[in-house]
Amino acid sequence: MNFSTALPTFVITLREGVEAALVVGIVLALLKKAKQSRLNSWVYAGVGVGVVLSALIGVIFTWLIQILGAINPQYTSVVEPIMEGTFSVLAIVMLSWMLIWMTKQARFMKATVEGAVTEALTQNSNAGWGVFTLILIAVIREGFETVLFIAANFQQGFMPALGAIGGLLSAVVIGVLLFKWGVKINIRQFFQVMGVLLVLIVAGLVVSALKHFDDGVANLALSSRATESFCFYYERFTKIHSCILGPMVLNTSKILPDEQFPGIIIKSLFGYRDNLYLVQAVGYLTFLLTVGGLYFRSITGNSSDQATKNLRSVQ
Repeated sequence: MNFSTALPTFVITLREGVEAALVVGIVLALLKKAKQSRLNSWVYAGVGVGVVLSALIGVIFTWLIQILGAINPQYTSVVEPIMEGTFSVLAIVMLSWMLIWMTKQARFMKATVEGAVTEALTQNSNAGWGVFTLILIAVIREGFETVLFIAANFQQGFMPALGAIGGLLSAVVIGVLLFKWGVKINIRQFFQVMGVLLVLIVAGLVVSALKHFDDGVANLALSSRATESFCFYYERFTKIHSCILGPMVLNTSKILPDEQFPGIIIKSLFGYRDNLYLVQAVGYLTFLLTVGGLYFRSITGNSSDQATKNLRSVQ
């Protein structure tokens, strides 16, 4: 049983879960302040329904992949990696966008949630539904990203889902520590560290997505007996086949194999491959330079803004 495949979803769900926990905690604190604690049940209902719907979306995605593969068994080996690659691309886009967007919007989170709760409370007859909707959207938004990540790796079995459950439970614990027991946690540093890990995880997902597409196209080429028309580099540069990824640029299989410890841990977390091809290397570096660069500028920009505010307050 490969527990290492649970690590990426644990990290992703922990980070996204803490964001949702912050929203839930802020809402509960505002309801208490407004003496509207009677609406707490709507908050908990929003959390429960959001988690269930996220899990349901994950099940539907998994069924979709299996059904598409079963329609024509001859092409199952083609459909499954192509679908995994497609879900990987969706997960890359969603996780990258949310990482950068949430980093920029983090300082406005409390004000945004306060405004939404205040608006909901002004609608006396529908206040509960307004709070419920706010929480539901927050939970599903975070859960959907994890679901996409799991769907992109559905062949790894139950372990990614187990990692997601562990991350969710850890996020709940952090939320309780923050809002129930008053434990002081540097949330800003927590999100920065988790953000760096997430950038590396998603960069690894780029490598995995390209490998999925390569496997799908290679299997299509073999099944259609049209190897030369589909595979640009198939059996031309190395004995280790690559269909569309170009020549191999790195081979560390004898030093750090990706199916043995500790290589398998690095593979599961950061997409490490002991056989790395040109297109994968270019994709990995391009992601780090673009999305990673945007994320770094977003956190350094927030730090500069905070330093400026502190300087003004001293003056």
